[in-house]
Amino acid sequence: MILKNFGKVLRKVVHLSAWGYCNRDFPFHQFKRILKVLFAALNWGLGHATRCIPLIRALEERGVEVVLASDGVAKYLWQAEFPHLNVIKLPAYRIQYDSNNMVWNIARQLPRLVYAIRSERRAMDALVEANGITHIISDNRYGCFSKKAKSILITHQVHLKIPVVGLDWLVNQVLKRALSRFDEVWIPDQAQLPHLAGSLSHPAPTQPPSRYIGILSRMQSGPERSDYDVAIVLSGPEPQRSLLERRLIEQAIALPYKFIVVQGRPKQSHHHFEAENVEVVSYLTSEALNQVLLGSSVVVCRSGYSSMMDLAVLGKKAILIPTPGQTEQEYLAHHLAQQGLFVVQHQDQILLEKALTEVHQTTGFRVGSFSEKQYLKVIDSL
Repeated sequence: MILKNFGKVLRKVVHLSAWGYCNRDFPFHQFKRILKVLFAALNWGLGHATRCIPLIRALEERGVEVVLASDGVAKYLWQAEFPHLNVIKLPAYRIQYDSNNMVWNIARQLPRLVYAIRSERRAMDALVEANGITHIISDNRYGCFSKKAKSILITHQVHLKIPVVGLDWLVNQVLKRALSRFDEVWIPDQAQLPHLAGSLSHPAPTQPPSRYIGILSRMQSGPERSDYDVAIVLSGPEPQRSLLERRLIEQAIALPYKFIVVQGRPKQSHHHFEAENVEVVSYLTSEALNQVLLGSSVVVCRSGYSSMMDLAVLGKKAILIPTPGQTEQEYLAHHLAQQGLFVVQHQDQILLEKALTEVHQTTGFRVGSFSEKQYLKVIDSL
């Protein structure tokens, strides 16, 4: 009986396949529209939202319907980059870095973080049902998963750096449990050397299944120009973003270089000069920022991982200033500085003139050292 039924099914499949082949007007292209992806990104600076841009574009190029979800400046950035897409507001984490002690910063905000994660978790099932979502791709939003859709987490931190003995093990056990709620983990790094994220991304977890997808950047390499001596690109949580901006502009005004300061404020739209040599713009789209960075000799930025991936694509010399109390950025900055790639300065000890002298002794990343298009294979596998 089983064999007889199997034969009927097989004959029907062959019949439909032959009919589809003979009828070239059959809308095969509509099958890929069955895939509908909800993309969610953490609003913790702009890096999580910006590094998702090439993935979102790749999905759209393949005819996949995409819905976006975030909050705060990340939401406004996506609205500027993808004005044709629906951007849903998610519960805000409202991270503040008032202290240089990361453990204290997170500990005092933990109840709010837990509440936000639980709120976005409750929102996911409703969004999946209301929008016909088949896949959720979440960049570091640990509550953005659902049993009703294949759920994928993007993170380069599968091993957290905690500067407290004993607490390191506990926090990574919590992380391991959070990862296990997803069907897959996509790691924006490469499996083989060189590892851009160092020990943060290696080794990969075995549960859930994890995949290295290469680096993600909205930037593209190209011919360099000499429009500016220095491009200062600001990002990250307040009040540290504003503190860094003031300190850098105060020193830049007194130096014999041409600066452009990109404030990283997508909600605003203004352009002015703080001094004859210091141009300030609130926000630039990906393409405009790409051109500014190609036209600058040196970049000054945070040592967030998304910024490091941009520098890897562009091959620019850079001065890195980690966000105080953010141990991941501190680890990345010193990990890369030890290799002679970049100059590192601390926010409360900035000497911009000295850093601009030392930066010429560094190498920066060699363009092409990291896989830039590996993520396309992963997208196609969906």
